[in-house]
Amino acid sequence: MLNPSARSSSSIWLRLKPFAPIIGAILALLLSGILLQFSGANPLQAYQVMLMGAFGGSRQITETLLKATPLLIIGLGMTIAFRCRVWNIGAEGQYYIGALCGSLVALTLPDLPTGVLIPLILIAGTLGGALWSAIAGVLYLLRGINLIICTLMLNYIGILAVQYAARVPLRQPDGFLPESASFSSNAQIPVLFGTRLHWGMTIALLLVGGVYILLWHTPLGFHLRAVGSRLSVARSMGIKTGQSILIALMMSGGLAGLAGIIEVSHTYTRLKGEISDSYGFSGILVALLGQLHPIGVLIASVLFSALMVGAQSLNVTLQIPASAAQVIQALVVLFVLAGSALSNRRS
Repeated sequence: MLNPSARSSSSIWLRLKPFAPIIGAILALLLSGILLQFSGANPLQAYQVMLMGAFGGSRQITETLLKATPLLIIGLGMTIAFRCRVWNIGAEGQYYIGALCGSLVALTLPDLPTGVLIPLILIAGTLGGALWSAIAGVLYLLRGINLIICTLMLNYIGILAVQYAARVPLRQPDGFLPESASFSSNAQIPVLFGTRLHWGMTIALLLVGGVYILLWHTPLGFHLRAVGSRLSVARSMGIKTGQSILIALMMSGGLAGLAGIIEVSHTYTRLKGEISDSYGFSGILVALLGQLHPIGVLIASVLFSALMVGAQSLNVTLQIPASAAQVIQALVVLFVLAGSALSNRRS
């Protein structure tokens, strides 16, 4: 039997268990504050600058939401893959290839009406990312090649392919920079209500509900989660595990490609050699921080974006390197995941 003190501590733990990730985030911010103090900054002032830089006005909020959009779309794709225990580490390359495929359509058919051209470039970007991720899936299923290594290596191929395309075959004829000609206005995603916000954000929000319905209210979602839960049990249930793995990988790659072409179509309006702020890698952390749940991923994407935007203000106002935000991001992810893992292990 448990003694009274043991029962008391167990009772306290059960009450705190749902808040373990939040407690982890608070501890991460406290530790980050100590590091900021050592760097010569006032932690409270630094956090205030970051908060105001991300949410201090309409311009700051707009910038935060714009950066959150690709993180959210990629994070939702990673949620699908990780729920199936498909370790896709290639979102960055899939993002680039999706941007390339969508850009080819935009540059080839610039005179199509907006209502036709925008859906075409979004479909092309999605298919490009899906097919790029399928390379790793096919190699895994046919030859048993490690998915983590394969998707990771495909990142570099995809990025270099886009850099070559922007520098040589697609470069603007009279230009000197590694970038294509500007997209026609018909190929640029329209903005919302005269702001810098755009319809790609609406697509991202619709995907939150779509991914939730897919994973928890469709037979396909059940198959994906069953494969992720236990492969042998899924096979005994008659689920085609290889097919499920390939589908999960292609869906996550497709969403990364979609994020790529949305970002290029609105933010850059042309294909460039550098079109990502490490969104592909950050999207993986967003999915994990969001506990592989669409609503959690939505919240985590805004948090990550706020840290990215706030870091710029930190650098300008207090002359603290923007890389400090990366340290804070890493600490938040580690402590939140540690708190979540601890709450799942303790009875």
